[in-house]
Amino acid sequence: MRQHIDSYFKIGERGSTVSREVRGGVVTFLTMAYIIVLNPLILGFVKDADGQYLGGGSAPDLPMIAATTALVAGVLTILMGVVANFPLALAAGLGLNAFVAFSVASQMTWADAMGLVVLEGLVILVLVLTGFRKAVFDAVPRELKTAIAVGIGLFIALIGLVDAGFVRTTGNASPPIGLGTGGTLSGWPVLVFCIGLLLMIALHARRVPGAILLGIVITSILALVVEKIVDAGPSVVDGKANPKGWNLNVPALPDSIVKSPDFGLLGEFSLFGSIERVGIVTVVLLVFSLLLADFFDTMGTMTAIGAEAGLNDEDGAPAGAQRILIVDSIAAAAGGAAGVSSNTSYIESASGVGDGARTGLSAVVTGLLFLLATIFTPIVEHIPSEAAVPALVLVGFLMMTQVADIDWRDEEIAIPAFLTIALMPFTYSITAGIGAGFIAFVLLKIVKGKIGQVHALMWLIAALFVVYFAIDPISRWVS
Repeated sequence: MRQHIDSYFKIGERGSTVSREVRGGVVTFLTMAYIIVLNPLILGFVKDADGQYLGGGSAPDLPMIAATTALVAGVLTILMGVVANFPLALAAGLGLNAFVAFSVASQMTWADAMGLVVLEGLVILVLVLTGFRKAVFDAVPRELKTAIAVGIGLFIALIGLVDAGFVRTTGNASPPIGLGTGGTLSGWPVLVFCIGLLLMIALHARRVPGAILLGIVITSILALVVEKIVDAGPSVVDGKANPKGWNLNVPALPDSIVKSPDFGLLGEFSLFGSIERVGIVTVVLLVFSLLLADFFDTMGTMTAIGAEAGLNDEDGAPAGAQRILIVDSIAAAAGGAAGVSSNTSYIESASGVGDGARTGLSAVVTGLLFLLATIFTPIVEHIPSEAAVPALVLVGFLMMTQVADIDWRDEEIAIPAFLTIALMPFTYSITAGIGAGFIAFVLLKIVKGKIGQVHALMWLIAALFVVYFAIDPISRWVS
């Protein structure tokens, strides 16, 4: 059995072991498990145009959204592992879910909004099957792909620092963010994060196998002990901010181990109902916005994961890119069909890769843990993000090391690379960084008189990104 698994997933061929793949899958799950809690918080409290909450009720149903979120993530992540043999996990996309909740559902019913997500996923799937999406990926210069990976490294490091409360918004125009609260670190959860980060750095430096997973486990136990002693509580208490509290989950021993899941959201979508509500023009603009974000987020994510795992070819493309893109496209439609918003590839998969994962077996493990989470939500709900996100900071460093592969003396590639890298964390958007880099690349080729060096698809994509950045005035003008 073990030999068949090794052969199917090419584990030995990629320099890995079954135990390392399992460990990497567990690490990826632990760094992604927050989505089971966070997706319901984003989708669950928003009323649609008819005043109904997701699922058609008059009150939020967070457990149903959480269970369905975990179910869809589990199935799709297993599919990625089995079909594409790539260490990449999928779940409801952050940013995409917020766009669906606040910009789409406010104009129509939740079923109509999820129908738009299904349409967007089907359009992307057609683009993949016709080879267009892969052709766009191949048209991007290698060093820009490297810049995408580096930018994502900085981005996920910032995500980790923000989720831990080490970096916070100041509430002022300048500086917009700063160290902790009022320029100082305060609160036990932040201390737990710092200890966890230092522990992971030390374990990594000593080349301890499973350094990231071991760090998460030890830090989770520490968080549980700290909370028992100091009772820091959640970051929001009765609607009021508690900056010294735990950001997402409060560490505690759960009252129960299992909970029966409710999958009532499955199939709750209307494919063309949105056209009757808002008109075909608005529908096209909304689908375009979803499509562009989904299209390039995944391109950046799979490039970064492949680079970190050493699975990219000399042109910066991961092995089996077409299969990866097909599964990701199906995920977008499946997320809408299940009523939990578009599912997409997660850059947090880099944490598992950082701990040694190199094959789709790690994705299968992550997917199985998501499926288990549908009934073991009491346990998942008590692992604090402060214990898991130090992994994102460490992996951010590992991805940053690729910056040496960019020729910074050549401004025709250096400036686009810089904009790509800088704007991802500064705008909190992978898509924005990629768009700025693409536009700058084409512009510099024009002003340098080297138009012939620009691939035809780069012209098209740069033009589409101009539309993407100007989507708000264009929408108002069309309306």
